[in-house]
Amino acid sequence: MRIAGLSPREFIKHVAFILIGSAIFTFGVHNIHNVTGITEGGIIGLVLFGDHWFGVPASIVSPVLDGLSYLIALKILGGGFLGWSAVATVAVACFYRLWESLPYMLPNLSNQPLTAAVLGALFVGVGVGLVIRQGASAGGDDALALSISKITGWRVGRCYLFTDLTVLALSLTYIPVVKIVFSLITVTISSAVIDVVKDASWDHVEEFAEGLRECLTTAAKRRDR
Repeated sequence: MRIAGLSPREFIKHVAFILIGSAIFTFGVHNIHNVTGITEGGIIGLVLFGDHWFGVPASIVSPVLDGLSYLIALKILGGGFLGWSAVATVAVACFYRLWESLPYMLPNLSNQPLTAAVLGALFVGVGVGLVIRQGASAGGDDALALSISKITGWRVGRCYLFTDLTVLALSLTYIPVVKIVFSLITVTISSAVIDVVKDASWDHVEEFAEGLRECLTTAAKRRDR
């Protein structure tokens, strides 16, 4: 018996890593980016840009931009990609709801923006990297980056960086340069990490995960002091 063209074991593995990646990605965004106010590139940044300058609500802009990105991906990457992306989208929504229902689990790094930028990038890079490694997308940003990669032959991380830098440049019209600098650090690091996780062997991914756990342990010790 095969499910979505995969053996049951392969199917469970795909779903499991999509869930793990979604959990890591959303945990970092909720506990670091949302707390410290580090802005985003990609579609989230465009949503904020549209709301600020044109007064178009995020509830309208976000689904429109995501929908356009997925339509492009459907044409370029095929229907199988959208099927796995649907699983990832549901997982992301559920994990966001879970983290929002719990107290913040990391120290407030608002006074340490560089630390927040680096640590946030690691969460986003590892989480998104695991999701797209399974042939899925956690949002319109991922779908757009993967489509650009397919068309241009660029590495996926470079495509993320291209879209993020473009949006952050637009954000300079209403966000102070100092804040944008830390966002640049975040998107640069996360783009590189996405490539590492997407293309590395699982042994390398496990080594990176161990390093991430050490970062979390250090952050927890600082919080308890």
